Amino acid sequence: MENNISSTHWADINADKIIRERKKFLGTDKDFFICASGITPSGTVHIGNFREIISVELVVRALKDKGEKVKFLYSWDDYDVFRKVPANMPDNENLEKYLRFPITMVPDPWGKENSYARANEAELESILPVVGVFPQYIYQAEKYRNSDYAKDIKRALENREKIRKLLDEHRTEPLEEKWMPVSVFCNKCNKDKTEVESWDNDWNISYSCSSCGNKETVDLRTTSCVKLPWRIDWPMRWAYEKVDFEPAGKDHHSEGGSFDTAKNIAKEVYGYEPPVSFQYDFLGIKGRGGKISSSSGEVISLQDVLDIYEPEIVRYMFAGTRPNSEFAISFDLDVIKIYEDYDKCERIYFGKEAINDKKAEKEKRIYELSQVSVIPSEMPYQILFRHLCNLLQIHSGNIDTLLTEEFSSINEAQKKKLVARAQCAWRWITNFAPEDFKFTLKSASDSAIAVDENSAKILKALSNEIRKLESHTEISLAEAIYKIAQDNGADPKDIFKLVYTVLIGKEKGPRLAGFIITAGKNKILPLLEKY
Repeated sequence: MENNISSTHWADINADKIIRERKKFLGTDKDFFICASGITPSGTVHIGNFREIISVELVVRALKDKGEKVKFLYSWDDYDVFRKVPANMPDNENLEKYLRFPITMVPDPWGKENSYARANEAELESILPVVGVFPQYIYQAEKYRNSDYAKDIKRALENREKIRKLLDEHRTEPLEEKWMPVSVFCNKCNKDKTEVESWDNDWNISYSCSSCGNKETVDLRTTSCVKLPWRIDWPMRWAYEKVDFEPAGKDHHSEGGSFDTAKNIAKEVYGYEPPVSFQYDFLGIKGRGGKISSSSGEVISLQDVLDIYEPEIVRYMFAGTRPNSEFAISFDLDVIKIYEDYDKCERIYFGKEAINDKKAEKEKRIYELSQVSVIPSEMPYQILFRHLCNLLQIHSGNIDTLLTEEFSSINEAQKKKLVARAQCAWRWITNFAPEDFKFTLKSASDSAIAVDENSAKILKALSNEIRKLESHTEISLAEAIYKIAQDNGADPKDIFKLVYTVLIGKEKGPRLAGFIITAGKNKILPLLEKY
């Protein structure tokens, strides 16, 4: 996309807003924009969390397309408290010993990384490049332990009454008089069951631990155990990192939510103009209600989605949906439609399918933002997902055989594209496709079923048509099947049931004429000639 080109896509609209509003506050000589996102690695990072990540990345791309320089910062809030052991974690009993520790001090239950937090971080970091997302990571445990925020923590302490007042505006019960805007992990037992006893109005705070009885005084400039609570930590980091844009979920954006209080704290305590933001809605899984939760362990990860959808199609689902619209990731028959919609979008982009100019402009921009890296110079090879599913089932999921028997004439680039889609399709068929969609084509060695005389006559007549299959189109073969029914005084529905039972052992299957042509004479005829 050419620099500064106008677009009504939501990512471009927000990019324009960032440029307009941030340069108004910060000056036209701003060298680059900071776009931010982040999460606590309290469990598997799920596809709902990914909505924020991809929303930021799409805006980052829109800013770059307008000729702007951008940094995408992703914060791992790995100095947060380990509050709950997710159900999908191994070694639950051992993990429970680390409740109330900082997440970064909880051991990795898989024994691969140096902490539980790092295991969850590494899992996401390894897969984001697959969908074209390359943020700069910030590890908050490291920042806090290095006392990088010492001045900002002191500033919160100096403004504790102002912060208390701002927070109380949205609380049903006011904070206690002795409340302090910091939390402490005990240096002896590592738990956060502590209370700040005093602050010397400079760098030292004294705390006591109700878990182990430890009491001590620490210096903010050297200690690794003091941090800010979330509602203060968030605006502090906006100012520290000079953030220009960060979206948030509707729970944070609700009236009196953390975004409301963060805006006021950013301005009144840290002297920073809050970033541009928007609210994104929750994401569901088709057929399953409720909000996805990492801490519960009931999650669908980005990898789970990539098992079924090609990377460009994962991006397409988010690029084509406004962030404030709730939608669901489908694992049912809607998978077929989503692939078809993406293929149509691709054809529109390359001028292979015509629609009105306004819709075409929208579809073309969605296609651009759906690409993992560079936009292809020519239209990629396409194969209908439904047709591919039928071919795969005919070949029992053997992709190598499929390539040899059905696609020997395509080039290597086309084969690569086909294989990627075929792998997704077969995983979907195997794990998620409805039972009435699945089938296995019988082999010539399978026993014949018992049929009456008229059914045998019908199958013999169909065999005669299959012998001259090269001369048939799908339409002409369908007409021939209906004529066989008429000639034999049979209901076409009964013929379909009979033939499906003979071919795949089920009473229903794919559209019969197209299925027979797709499977081919060599596979179909031996099954019919038994009768």
